[in-house]
Amino acid sequence: MNPRPILRAEGLAVFGVATAAYFWLGGPLWLFLLLALAPDLAMLGYLAGPVSGSRLYNAAHTYVGPLLLGAAGVWVTTPLAVSVALVWTAHIGVDRAVGYGLKYPSGFGDTHLSRTSVAGSVDAPPVEPEPSD
Repeated sequence: MNPRPILRAEGLAVFGVATAAYFWLGGPLWLFLLLALAPDLAMLGYLAGPVSGSRLYNAAHTYVGPLLLGAAGVWVTTPLAVSVALVWTAHIGVDRAVGYGLKYPSGFGDTHLSRTSVAGSVDAPPVEPEPSD
């Protein structure tokens, strides 16, 4: 069974729930739009090379950061922190839904969800592990 469709559906669900929670809590549309692509600024890490780039990108595209920020925002009653955490979570979810995953240091297109060719085609066949005897 190929897990990619499940991971993409999971990303879509995370995007939907985070976005719904953001607006249900009264988050303004302008802030959502302003922050929607902010985690992608981590791609600038690739200017220092693929290893540094993948580390910075992955740090900005895991759920740990927004979960900690959101929990801290709830703990100290800071609605802005909760709003930022929800937009950040929604961004990660939509990335997963469209096939952008955590990066390997071998290159920007090599992710846990797909390998992207030079032409930019997402969903190239996954690399199969060597059979073991």
